[in-house]
Amino acid sequence: MARRSLKASTSGIEKAKKAFKVREWTQDYLASEVGLETRQPIWKFFTGRPIERQSFMEICFQLGLDWQEIAELPNQSLLTKNNQDWDGCLDIDTLVQITRSGRSDKIQAQCATTRLLDIAQPIDLEDIYVSVDILNHIISQRWSNIIDLQGFVPEELNRFDLAQVCKERGSAIEAVTTYPKLMVLGKPGSGKTTFLQDIATQCNQGKLLSDKIPIFLRLKNFASDARDIGNYSLLNYINQALADFGAKDQDIQTILAHGRMLILLDGLDEIPDSDSAEIMKSICKFSEEYYKNQLIITCRTAALQYQLEGFTEIEIADFDQFQIQAFVQKWFINVGRNSIEEAKAKACQFMQKLQLWENRQIRELTVTPLLLNLVCCVFQARLDFPTRRVELYKEALKILLYHCDKARSIKHDKVYNFSLHHKLKLLSQIAAITFKQDRYFFTQTHVESYIADSLRNLSNASTEQELLQPNSEAVLTLFEEHGLLIERAPLIYSFSYLAFQEYLTARDIVANPEPQILEEKLINLVSHLTEPRWRNVFLLTTGMLDNATYLLQLMKQHIDGLVAFDKQLQEFLIWLNQKSLSVQAPHKGAAIRAFYLTLALSDDLMFANDQALFVAIDPRFASNLAPDLKVDLALRCVLYLSLTLPDDPGVNRVIALNFTLSENETLICNPELQLLLQQLKEKLPCPTQGKEKLKQWWNASGQTWLETLRSVMVQYRNIGQQWQFSEQQKQALLQYYIANQLLVDCVNSSCEVSSTVQEAILETLLLPVRASSSALSKYRSAVGATD
Repeated sequence: MARRSLKASTSGIEKAKKAFKVREWTQDYLASEVGLETRQPIWKFFTGRPIERQSFMEICFQLGLDWQEIAELPNQSLLTKNNQDWDGCLDIDTLVQITRSGRSDKIQAQCATTRLLDIAQPIDLEDIYVSVDILNHIISQRWSNIIDLQGFVPEELNRFDLAQVCKERGSAIEAVTTYPKLMVLGKPGSGKTTFLQDIATQCNQGKLLSDKIPIFLRLKNFASDARDIGNYSLLNYINQALADFGAKDQDIQTILAHGRMLILLDGLDEIPDSDSAEIMKSICKFSEEYYKNQLIITCRTAALQYQLEGFTEIEIADFDQFQIQAFVQKWFINVGRNSIEEAKAKACQFMQKLQLWENRQIRELTVTPLLLNLVCCVFQARLDFPTRRVELYKEALKILLYHCDKARSIKHDKVYNFSLHHKLKLLSQIAAITFKQDRYFFTQTHVESYIADSLRNLSNASTEQELLQPNSEAVLTLFEEHGLLIERAPLIYSFSYLAFQEYLTARDIVANPEPQILEEKLINLVSHLTEPRWRNVFLLTTGMLDNATYLLQLMKQHIDGLVAFDKQLQEFLIWLNQKSLSVQAPHKGAAIRAFYLTLALSDDLMFANDQALFVAIDPRFASNLAPDLKVDLALRCVLYLSLTLPDDPGVNRVIALNFTLSENETLICNPELQLLLQQLKEKLPCPTQGKEKLKQWWNASGQTWLETLRSVMVQYRNIGQQWQFSEQQKQALLQYYIANQLLVDCVNSSCEVSSTVQEAILETLLLPVRASSSALSKYRSAVGATD
């Protein structure tokens, strides 16, 4: 019979004292942690005297020690069957601690490391894992109306989930300690498995649910083993797992009867269909018979087909900014193999660039660990995000559609065998149809009809009407399980990321090998040139084409056509060209025209600080301005301040005018202009006169002063004209400006086009029809040379 007390061996005392010293505890504190009323058992423990067995084991646990290594035991093993008979002798706490200790290394081996896609070596879980949050309400169960959801504009789509989630997020660990039975749902790559692994390792280390025995099982392995032996009993499977470590059936029954097991079942969605019913039946039976034990099951959200009695469903939330930052920092230290200083610098650079407006589509992908790992890999290679986004999205889709399931040996046998090509083709058709219809959300009926139409075109698909609907449903479920389509509300779907819908729409345009069909699709695409929501589709299409020359040519022709038939707008472009030719500057002519376009329209179209177009044409603009440009920019600022003075005749405005009109070295070359500006400055009222005096001056002399300023600007610098455009003309100019900016971005996007064509396109930007005839002939000859 087992002894009711234990004492520490000589070597055990030394180990215990070292552990105690490291923690810097007092004996009173250790006694309170163990739950003892006095410190006397602690003193006995450290002096090698016998104490009650449970207290001995708890002291070792608190010190992070294996009690069997500390205790003085006859055979150094209390689980040797030939020498010890434990039946009926151990209390439940001791039995649990013995079993926990025996399986500790197994749990560590199962759960302490993880694999990242495309990373050769396993990573310690604690080196990469970031605690996840949960949604208290499953996204697909939120009742919303399709009309309400369609009200979201593209810029708000990313905020759709976040706006809901902010009120409903909770700690995943809190859910574990609150609910005895959990069904943890999540999209592919959201961190379901690593969440279970983290729970298992924390429990194993005594940091969480330390009174329970963690059992971590991958359900696909359970299904495979059960099929081989013809026994789907979860109880038998757990018995065997514990028996391998010396536990007897009677002991296991005792532990289960007391509810002291933590059963972690990973990957309900990974069970083959042929085994699904038997596995679910076994889980339900086990849960009902051993209801005191804690069960946690993970499953992809779209794959959940059953509601298990007594289980609370929670969903893993997307990473927020803080979780992204924590993951990125860990990644660059432990995966990127950088020094701590280098890793922190790279992580900081990563986060700063991620917040830039031009990287907002990439930011969409970083909300799950799976795709965040991909983005980190790409960034690590060049310390920047790629200008050419096509390859990044292509790889992300391949991960979700193929690599993710391959790595986990998941087979989707609910629908006939779809190749990766067929999946991409079908998704591209759905994306193109919905995007053209301005649909970011669509009903299940609509998406299944799109799928059915596409299935008719697949040679191996059934064309019988009665078979198309179940096939369509199966394909929809398949795309949900891959994480490409998401049920946002009951029977209402969208693409998981707007970036994917845009990429797949572009893919649908370029995928057809027939030249005539491709030409028709590109012409149709260009008809959307002035619609902001199509911007990314243009950039992605340009990046996918083997030769983007024809598309760029179509875009250029369409842009010129926006203002070609308006006489006043053509006169404005004639002035723009003449002005750009009159200044001395080392910049490209088109960039100078863009500079003065921005300057001339800053009042009408709110372009005051928009440098995007002329900097994109000639990056040298970002670092330095030629003297002529500085003078004109300063004068434009004076005019702007003067025009706003009637609305705010304050001291600051007058001071700003005085400062802007101060002597400038750039005016030395034009003493007459310098003198006139000095005279204008002297006519300004003294800023100290007060707001009322300033207002009186403006009412009396302000308009004359302003007209004189404008006259000087027009006479000496040929700027400051009052163009008096109509609202329709302003709108046309705005579209013209935005479309030119998009064309420049497409040219600069590392697309497949010759440098000659690139230069020719840039040279003809922002020219009037008459002045561009010679330049256009050069452009056409450059295009012809590439055909």
